[in-house]
This record gives sequence, structure tokens and C-alpha cells, in this order.
Amino acid sequence: MSTSASAASAASYSTIAAASSTHAAALQRSRILAIDVLRGLVMLTMLVDHVRETIYLHLQVTDPMNVATTAPALFFTRMLAHLSAPVFVFLTGLSAWLYAHPASGAVRSPSGFLFKRGLLLVVLEWTLVSLAWTGQLFPTRIYLQVIWVIGLSMIALSVFVRLPRWVIATVGFAIVFGHNLLTSIHFAPGETGYPLWTILYEKGYLIPPGGALMIKVSYPLLPWIGVILLGYTAGPLYSRLVDSAQRSRILIGLGLASLALLLLIRGFNIYGETLSWVHGQDFIHTLMSWLNFTKYPPSLDFLLLTLGIAFLLLARFESLDNRLTRAISLYGGAPMFFYLLHLYTLLVLQNIAATAFGANHGERFGVDNIVWVWVMASVLAVALYFPCSAFARFKRRTPQAWVRYF
Repeated sequence: MSTSASAASAASYSTIAAASSTHAAALQRSRILAIDVLRGLVMLTMLVDHVRETIYLHLQVTDPMNVATTAPALFFTRMLAHLSAPVFVFLTGLSAWLYAHPASGAVRSPSGFLFKRGLLLVVLEWTLVSLAWTGQLFPTRIYLQVIWVIGLSMIALSVFVRLPRWVIATVGFAIVFGHNLLTSIHFAPGETGYPLWTILYEKGYLIPPGGALMIKVSYPLLPWIGVILLGYTAGPLYSRLVDSAQRSRILIGLGLASLALLLLIRGFNIYGETLSWVHGQDFIHTLMSWLNFTKYPPSLDFLLLTLGIAFLLLARFESLDNRLTRAISLYGGAPMFFYLLHLYTLLVLQNIAATAFGANHGERFGVDNIVWVWVMASVLAVALYFPCSAFARFKRRTPQAWVRYF
């Protein structure tokens, strides 16, 4: 999804072609492959969740989810998609560092790059993405979601990159680990601070429903700024000064440390999540309660779980190069292309199904078993591979600058 990540990957592949050292080229290729594989993998989990929102929307899930009324299959299907946004945002920051520090050694400022790409993402959220979700050429219901928040995070990072890296790291850690202290602050609609606080921290309506236009902030910004700053701070892990084995050890250490801290603070309900876990009617419901984290905005526990898993996956993909990982990397190599393509594919399929079989759930067509969500997502993952592969070949060959945005 991150345009900065795909552009950074393209820049790195160009560097590989010009490298004089076969070993250095292989290392760089492996490094970028690991990033693209992780991004591609979480995009496939995102596809599952968006299929759910297309044909299983009549069974809504709250945030956090209601463990008492949410079936385990739906709970864990929804939870799987939790990986997507943190990985997208973290890799956006990391890839911005790669852009600023290409393998050629000629350091450049990523500030302008980040600002322009971030602004583009904000515009896309208001236009093409809103059209894909609503089916309206001029949408009257606008939900400011992940593309919006990645764009604003990039704009914020475009300012922070002018500061020393230790400052960026300090602010990033302070936001990620400290923002849960802000959960008690609330502004009511109409109060002076309500619009700004809605954008920054507490999801809600900038323009409530009932009029000609509705705008809802679904992804509050502040915690995601912390995530993108930490991603940028982690960039030097992928410098030529860090070999593959050392990088893997560091990533494994980060992943295990994140999950160990989560076990401690979540296990004793100390901090990091507003909803305490409780013993359920059986083991599975107790586990669901334990894993039931807030995503909007992402709690510390949510980020420790998702980024902890992401670090371990990056370490695993560091040395994993086969047909499957290369296939998955194709989805991650052209993230915006895949994102828009799958949204419009789902829009068309929903309209076709509603016309052919009837709108059996309100104004929409839906299925009554979540197994069909997985079946449809699997079929789409295979079907969309071919246009993604064709676009990847076009992207490698064409000199046209606009292609880098996708």
C-alpha cells in the first residue's frame, strides 16, 4: 500500500543492476525481497478482510470486538487483518530511510519525496478510494481510513527527517509507548478541540450523518506518526554495514522483546489497552478476550503484537527465497496498484452478485458462512496475481515517472 515503500524498492533494484560486487548485489536483492514479501503477505490478509466487508458486512464487528457475540471464526478472521496497517506504516518509514540512503552512498533528503507522496495518498483517499468503497462518483459518505493516515504520517515524517535520528527515535517511542495515557481525554462534538482531537486521537465524525455530506475519521493519526517514526529509525538495519545474519538476530530480538513485554503488561492488565481481558466461558473465549485489542486508535498492546510478529517475519524472510515468496513479493512490489485493483474488483463483484442473485442483506448481497469469505479471497488472490505480475513487468521497463507512485 505504501507508495514510498514501492519507490524505495525500485530505487534499490536499480542500484543492484549497477553494483560491481555480486555478493553485495545478492544481499541487497534479498533485503528488498524480504520487505516486499512481508508487505505482500499482509496485503493478502487485508484482501481477506476487505472480502469480509464486501460479502459478510451484515455481521458487523466492533472495535474492540464483542467477544460475547462474535463467533470465533469471525473474530480470528478479523484479527488476522490487524497486521496490515502497522506493517504498512512501519515499512513506509523504513523505506523512506532506504530512499534517503541508497546503496550508491549518495545520501539525499527524503523530505520532498515524503511530502508529495503523502499528499497524493490523502487526495486518493478522498477520491478514488472513496469511490471504490461507496460506488458513488461524488461520495456523500467519506471514511478517512488507512490510505489517509499513511499519507498524513508521511507528511509528518517529511518534517521529522530534518531532525537528528535520536530525536526521531525518542519522539516515536514516546508516542507509541505513551499515547495510551491520553485515552481519558475526550471532546464532545461542538467543543473547540473536537475536530483536531478527532483527527489526532479519537475516531469520530468531522461532519455527522444526516446532512448532504458525512465525513468520518476511522484512523486517528497520532499513534501512526509514532509507528512511522520508529520505522524510519529502524532503517539503518538495512544499511550495507549490517550483514544478513546480524540483521536477523536484531529483528528476532526485537520481535521476542515486543511479545515478552506484551505478555507482561497484558497478562497482568497493567497498561497498554483500555479493555482488560477476562476469563471466558472456555479457553477459546478467554484467548479471544486476551487478544481483543483496540485498533482505532491502535493501543500499545495492539502494536506490540503486530509489530512483534512483523519483526519475526522479516527475520524469517531474510533468508527465505523460493517460488512462493517471490510470488507473494509481487503483491508487495506494486502496493497501490494492488490496493486500487482489489477494491474496484470487489465493487464490481458486489454489484454483479446483487444483480444476479438479489440483495439478500439489505441493499447488498452477502453470504451466511465465513468459509465463503476465505474461498473468495483465495480465488481473488490467484486471479489478481496475473495483472499484478504484468504491471510489475511494465514498471521495470517503463521510464515513465508516474508508475513509481504505484
